[in-house]
Amino acid sequence: MDANVVLFDMDGVLVDSEQYWHAFEDEWVFADAIESGDPDHEEITGMNFREIYDYLDAEYGTTVTKDEFVAAYHENSESVYGEHVVLMDGAEELFSDLRAAGKKLAIVSSAPQDWISTVRERFDLDPLDLVLSADDIDKPGKPEPHIYEHAAAEFGVAPEDCVVIEDSLNGIKAAVRSGAYTIAYRGGQNADLDLSRADEIVNGPEELRAALLGEE
Repeated sequence: MDANVVLFDMDGVLVDSEQYWHAFEDEWVFADAIESGDPDHEEITGMNFREIYDYLDAEYGTTVTKDEFVAAYHENSESVYGEHVVLMDGAEELFSDLRAAGKKLAIVSSAPQDWISTVRERFDLDPLDLVLSADDIDKPGKPEPHIYEHAAAEFGVAPEDCVVIEDSLNGIKAAVRSGAYTIAYRGGQNADLDLSRADEIVNGPEELRAALLGEE
């Protein structure tokens, strides 16, 4: 792996938000917002929430409008990112050391820019060379590869010249489909998932640091 562009997913990698979104899904989305069925979290984890509505509507039927669904996600995001999430251990030092090694850094996320901004401001994650949301591209989001292809193009490189850190099956699929070198980040919320589609699997921040900086 000799890539000079490092693309970080946000949810489940930089911050531990997936547990809070899964709770929201159990308490409202799967309980009240769909007509029938029992979706798995991983069917929608990593997807843009507007596309989550379209997926659930097609597969299970919905009991709310898309506007109501979107509003509920926005409302829940305020406490998720503003109060609950914590930053990945060692993230600030990792970003600093990657910059010192000449790497370009980006957040590439299915979340809207205002959710990403809350995390960036709360944890002082700037400067970043690129912050790309699924809302910024006029193509389907994860698990399609377009967002990572777009990110690579913003840096003037091919996806094969980028390394992506992802935690969800949809995110890993998107990164692999783009051709980027894909590192699966394993934490508590995805501990039991098969992440083998990725080029490499790391268990926690220390192994991620070793993978990205070539440290033993």
